[in-house]
This record gives sequence, structure tokens and C-alpha cells, in this order.
Amino acid sequence: MKRGYLQWLGIVLGGILALYLVVRGVVELFTIDYSKPSSYQQDWGGPHLAGVLAVHCGPAALVVAGLAYLLHRRKRQSAKDE
Repeated sequence: MKRGYLQWLGIVLGGILALYLVVRGVVELFTIDYSKPSSYQQDWGGPHLAGVLAVHCGPAALVVAGLAYLLHRRKRQSAKDE
């Protein structure tokens, strides 16, 4: 199936956004000081740690889960075609 230029542009921009969300989620896990609530109270989702992690790591988890689903579906489809 041939894809048009706009489809490729959408795929590339979506990939860049997905990569940004995953990197942001991973970086947040390592840069936050869990023992000092003052380090994350002003972040998005604050003042609670659960809210901060949901806002920063939640989209990353959704991207990873969606990618795993797409890869599983593609693998299943290719096995069905054989």
C-alpha cells in the first residue's frame, strides 16, 4: 500500500511526539527527589507525587503500551498471512 506525503509527515511527527513523551517520562523518574516534596510540588500534577508521576509518566506508559499493541497486532497479522 502506497502512502502519501501527508501520511509520512503524520507518521514522522507522531513518532517525534511519542519519543518526546517517553524521554520526558523517563527523565522525570530520575530527576525527581522523592524524599523532598518541595522538589515536585510546583510541577504539573503537583503537589502530590502520584499526580506528578501521572502527568509526566502516564503519557509515556500509554505510548509504550500502544506501541506494544501495534507490534503484537502486526506480528499476528503477518503470521495469519503465511
